[in-house]
Amino acid sequence: MGPLESNITGTLFLRIASRLLLLALVGSLLVLPVASQQEQEKKKEPEATVPASLPKGKRLVLKDGNYQVVRSYERKGDRVRYFSVERSAWEEIPAALVDWEATRRAETEDAQRREEIVERMRDIEIAERAAGIDVDASIEIAPGVFLPDNEGLYVIEGRAALPLTQVMSDIKLDKAQLLKQILVPIPVIPTRHRVLIQGKQAVLRITTSSPEFYFRTADEREPEFELIRAKVKGDAREIEVLNTHITGDQIADRKSISVERWKVSRRVWRFTMSQSLEPGEYVLAEVLPGEGLNLYVWDFGVDGPDTKK
Repeated sequence: MGPLESNITGTLFLRIASRLLLLALVGSLLVLPVASQQEQEKKKEPEATVPASLPKGKRLVLKDGNYQVVRSYERKGDRVRYFSVERSAWEEIPAALVDWEATRRAETEDAQRREEIVERMRDIEIAERAAGIDVDASIEIAPGVFLPDNEGLYVIEGRAALPLTQVMSDIKLDKAQLLKQILVPIPVIPTRHRVLIQGKQAVLRITTSSPEFYFRTADEREPEFELIRAKVKGDAREIEVLNTHITGDQIADRKSISVERWKVSRRVWRFTMSQSLEPGEYVLAEVLPGEGLNLYVWDFGVDGPDTKK
């Protein structure tokens, strides 16, 4: 760019800058009077103004049976000053025109009506929230404790619903009993099988001696459970002993505890114990119609009585 072009550019820049400055000065002269006028109007406003957040309307009942719907009112001597909702202005009337007993009664009725509306709104809100919820999938089994949506067996421990895991039990021939049969050829000694779970202890441990169990089924069946106290035998837990006689009759020997069943909702069942559980190892086995105990059982251990802090 040459010297002549630079001078022309600088001149144009100065002209634009001076025009912008002139416009800014004119704008400020126009704004200042408006601002000062607004301040003067604020000073002229009456001291008694209605707050931005107004209370709900109330009735000021008159002795002739009519009433004024007001935002607020105050009694000063023989006059009553109130803000009229209808006219949005402060007004005054003689206090002698007001039926004060009826006004207090109206306030009580309005307060009760507001409470009823609030309760109704709460019910509507709860109903709307519950409209899209599957009742069977959202069950409050204790205050603030909900049953998980997944199928399975759960135990309540404190403020949590803990899932139990199914384990496979094994049926093993009692070799000592077999040796007796060999030594005594007379067929009077029954064949003995032991139903065992591997491991000395269950992984899941609870501390409550009166547990509650919830079972969410995958179908519409009515499950029947049997609670069994297991015996620790070496590195395994013995659930029951099955004695089979030569006639084919089978006798099961196990330490069972009575279980009560309650239907909570569709496909959800609650189970409670008939007695407190002592520390030890336990299994819950489902009784299959016509088949006996299911070999897949749910195991857990009780470590001690309820802990109360």
